[in-house]
Amino acid sequence: MTQIRPQARSVVERSRVLAAGAAIVGAHFIADTAVFVLGEEALLFVDKEARERRVAVHAGAILASAGGDARIITGGDDGAVMATENDGKPVAIATDAKRRWIDRVAVGPDGAVAWSAGKQAFVLTRNGQTRALDLPSAAGGLAFLPKGFRLAIAHYNGATLWFANAQSAPQMLDWKGSHLDAAVSPDGRFLVTAMQEPTLHGWRLEDGKHMRMAGYAARVRAMSWTADGKGLATAGSTQIILWPFHGKDGPMGKAPKMLAEHEHLVGIVACHPRQPVVAAGYRDGLILLAHTDDGTEIIVRNPGEAPVSALAWNAAGTVLAFGTEDGVAGLADLA
Repeated sequence: MTQIRPQARSVVERSRVLAAGAAIVGAHFIADTAVFVLGEEALLFVDKEARERRVAVHAGAILASAGGDARIITGGDDGAVMATENDGKPVAIATDAKRRWIDRVAVGPDGAVAWSAGKQAFVLTRNGQTRALDLPSAAGGLAFLPKGFRLAIAHYNGATLWFANAQSAPQMLDWKGSHLDAAVSPDGRFLVTAMQEPTLHGWRLEDGKHMRMAGYAARVRAMSWTADGKGLATAGSTQIILWPFHGKDGPMGKAPKMLAEHEHLVGIVACHPRQPVVAAGYRDGLILLAHTDDGTEIIVRNPGEAPVSALAWNAAGTVLAFGTEDGVAGLADLA
């Protein structure tokens, strides 16, 4: 078989795959156990010995997931917010009184949890209280700031910054259009949102300075910060788009770095937790690793029959979990 990218090293043989039995909509790790989020009802746990456990979590579709503090948080169309630890015993954190869909979830510092339902955002405080905030529209994305109990919420015509433990009014950041995802830089200085249009918008939080990051072929459906926090890798093009966030102005007036160009769109990205490497999953099933310094590529998976829909690194960066829309789950051992 002819290698599709002769300039790239291949580690395809280091991957083991299994049939998940449903579309995979997310992937996370609890220690060395990979957790694949299935589109319907269940999580699939796969430990380092490749032993599988399927855990029923929701009574219907799983719409959102986030990992953190040795547990996976999920939201479903059953109106429930669930926390599942490695013991495979899901616990309900909250159930929406109106049984609205839980379409966004986020995990923050010290195990803080946020979720959205309808035109409201909710936060579970450290003392177990639930706080709610009314929004101008449904939340498009949630992201905690790294310090303080503060949540960024993307929505129609901008974003809101909310101190959930304070009585002060939320701070509004205006920019016309639909904002559908949110990412806060690891140093807490920048907020970036993905929009309905093929563009990103950002704010420098110290002064509200706007940043517009355009040039995409399609809507940006995935963002991931580099290990040093100085770059934001994004999907939405036929290559990884890596925006520079070093310096006080972030990407303002700077061109992004472009890596791992391919004939199909990048659908999902995940930065290595320790090294200057980005994993990218393409719409034709290809998975590549790209070194951000010199552009060196490694093939993790050859093109398949369905788009890559999930990527996740373990904490050590030695194993990459991946999933596809047609239910293929895989673990690539890169140690």
